[in-house]
Amino acid sequence: MTASTTRRTTAARSRLAAVGAIAVAGALLLTGCGDQTEEGNDSGTSETSAAPLADKLPADIRKAGVIKVGSDIAYAPVEFKDGSGKTVGIDPDLADAMGKQLGVKFEFENGTFDTLLGGLRSDRYDIAMSAMTDTKARQEGIDSDTGKKVGEGVDFVDYFTAGVSIYTKKGDDQGIKTWADLCGKKLVVQRGTVSHDLAKAEAEKCPAGKTITIEAFDNDQQAQTRLRAGGADAGSSDFPVAAYAVKTSGGGKDFQLVGEQVDAAPYGIAVAKGDTDLRDALKAALDAVIENGEYQKVLEKWGVTEGAVEEAAVNGGK
Repeated sequence: MTASTTRRTTAARSRLAAVGAIAVAGALLLTGCGDQTEEGNDSGTSETSAAPLADKLPADIRKAGVIKVGSDIAYAPVEFKDGSGKTVGIDPDLADAMGKQLGVKFEFENGTFDTLLGGLRSDRYDIAMSAMTDTKARQEGIDSDTGKKVGEGVDFVDYFTAGVSIYTKKGDDQGIKTWADLCGKKLVVQRGTVSHDLAKAEAEKCPAGKTITIEAFDNDQQAQTRLRAGGADAGSSDFPVAAYAVKTSGGGKDFQLVGEQVDAAPYGIAVAKGDTDLRDALKAALDAVIENGEYQKVLEKWGVTEGAVEEAAVNGGK
């Protein structure tokens, strides 16, 4: 989910190849992090003491054995519930691999995307991991709509690169190939995402009397439902999500991608400003799983290897 509270961003997003592999991979889902919370803290503490990077964690988290993760768990294939209700996807799998390095469980808690940073500021979560695009506005606590400061901002540990795509009903592209072609059309998006921000920016460029009608929803699944029912001309979301919807919705018969990805940018794990020990521990864990090959295995499983990064970065968003 990018500019204001958006998830993703920027031109020509890695073409996260082998989208077809996503659907196959769905049958091989690893256990989601949220399902591991049944294990007690005593077990977590024991695992923490034995993990190679445990000593990098803040003492309170190391003792608890749990990192509380705020996430909008309705954004397949990044994070979503499978048929049995388990939290699965790219983010939970990466969190599981990082947890082995740190000796803790990443406990995913569901929340509406545009409330996640507020939950982080209020200490409801330790981190936010939800396909969230790392942007300067978020780093600095700036509202992208008003340009005003609304909080102290957050730090990001960047772990993936993705762009934004447009999709339409299959066989009915409405002549849409670029964002400019959306003028005079109705677009559905998830509220607070990069797609939402791009749509608002593009609408300002449209000729008089031919603006973009934007309908924003709490989650991307609602936006897809609206388009599927014929209530809009097009939808937009991050490329991995749009590609997954095209591949799986209606057995691949509901939607099609149109045009090219735009605004490729990094996804980042959000950490409260000043929580530098946790931020640096997460970076070390990400670098470790990139180095040991677990990172690549997760991306291969979900068919998104073209979004891979060579190393974790802190606040790499523009």
